[in-house]
Amino acid sequence: MFDLDPDRITAWIRDGGYTSVALQLPEGLKTSAKALSDTIMRDTGAEVLILGRPCYGACDLFTGYKDHAEALIHLGHAPIPDMGYDPDVLYVEVGVRAGLPPGLPGMIADLPPRIGLLATVQHIGLLPALKEAVEATGRTASIGIGDGRVYHPGQVLGCNCSVATAVEEAVDMFILVAEGDFHPLAASFGARKPVRVLNPLTGELRDVDDVRDRILRKRFAAIESARSARDFLVIVCGKAGQNRMEAAKGICARLREDGRNAYLALMDEITPDALLPYAVDAYVCTGCPRVAMDDSSRYRHPMLTVTEVDHVLGLREWDGYEFDCI
Repeated sequence: MFDLDPDRITAWIRDGGYTSVALQLPEGLKTSAKALSDTIMRDTGAEVLILGRPCYGACDLFTGYKDHAEALIHLGHAPIPDMGYDPDVLYVEVGVRAGLPPGLPGMIADLPPRIGLLATVQHIGLLPALKEAVEATGRTASIGIGDGRVYHPGQVLGCNCSVATAVEEAVDMFILVAEGDFHPLAASFGARKPVRVLNPLTGELRDVDDVRDRILRKRFAAIESARSARDFLVIVCGKAGQNRMEAAKGICARLREDGRNAYLALMDEITPDALLPYAVDAYVCTGCPRVAMDDSSRYRHPMLTVTEVDHVLGLREWDGYEFDCI
């Protein structure tokens, strides 16, 4: 199902002359770690270190790999351009072997005339064929170019849908090629047009309106609950692609100007257990916004995103709600 591209990996190791490499894989690919390690050691002679730490995206890049290996192979994600280029890191995007459903023309027969096209990195290779298929029905198909966090045109991240906002004025609706709800929710929160999710594995075209609205209601409840909070823990994530120290300091300053107490904390993994020692009334996560949006029920106190702090302080109305796009 997944294409790990082992020939490319082993060729890169041999060409670079590396004698040791670290493998960084997301949870869904860790079952492939043993077989890939066997291939690398057999075909290159390099020693392999499997990184067992959590990995949720390219923002989780293990920058300390040089303490353990000469090179790093990061699987499952595209690079984040803003994080810079390291010649000793290889990104392997790991596409999913799937095509467009044969009944696609009928599935989009009732859609509006201007369509924006989006995809997760696993399905980014389907966008040219999808564009051709949409345009064959007489519709226009637009693929946006994102900001410095986005590697591919049309690529949606869980924390960034700038490819959608780049073309939202030119489209009536978006089609996102993806599985599950994680990436579709990012597009649905950030884009100001309807989003339909095309799952190439099931052939389903669906919306995520109910899931989005349910989470937005939870966000409203968290904001309302935090309005009376006096003590805030403002969390900075130490991961290379999520560290927003300046934003965190700015939030602390605004909270203090409003007569609240703000405490700045640095941590890599933001979990309920990690927050237990801190006697505060609310948290602000300046790392991945999905920590607050997807996992709010796990925390003892309201967990806010960067943009939600202004709602608590009365600086932004609910109809001006914005997704915290890193």
